[in-house]
Amino acid sequence: MKTYEFSTLDAAGVDAIRERRTARLDMRSGTLQKASVRLTEDSFGPEINTRDTGKISLTIAGPSGDIQGETDRIRFNTTQSRPDFREVTYFLTATSLGEYIGLIRDGVEKYGVDSASAERWISSVEGNPGSKSDFSITSGTSTGLEVNYDLRYDGSKDVQVIIVHVHPLT
Repeated sequence: MKTYEFSTLDAAGVDAIRERRTARLDMRSGTLQKASVRLTEDSFGPEINTRDTGKISLTIAGPSGDIQGETDRIRFNTTQSRPDFREVTYFLTATSLGEYIGLIRDGVEKYGVDSASAERWISSVEGNPGSKSDFSITSGTSTGLEVNYDLRYDGSKDVQVIIVHVHPLT
């Protein structure tokens, strides 16, 4: 059995994430509890942005498997009265259509993101690579968490974005 250190989201923890370029979040119970990342129940959590200094290797340990990505931005969604985070959001980027399609197919394979929905979108954009599209692919749940790929594609731009939303299955 693997043992690994999980990140905290207090000031020292965020500094360590920025310095090491690694974040590991523990959602094996199905949720990310504020107390487990050294935050108070009324905290909203940090936004971790490293666009100027490089990408973070993010791992979210789920009940049935890990979610992994290279990102320069991680957000946490909650309310002041929740003891957990409703959502963890991170951003994947690609500098070519081929790389972008590879990221989408990776989500299909690893997280159970809907293959038919993904392939229809891919086929549409391959037929018109200069197009612009905002599209949310039906979520996958193979990790025991809901993983949604929200595609933000604009063929006129150099960098394409996938917003990945990770939710508890509740």
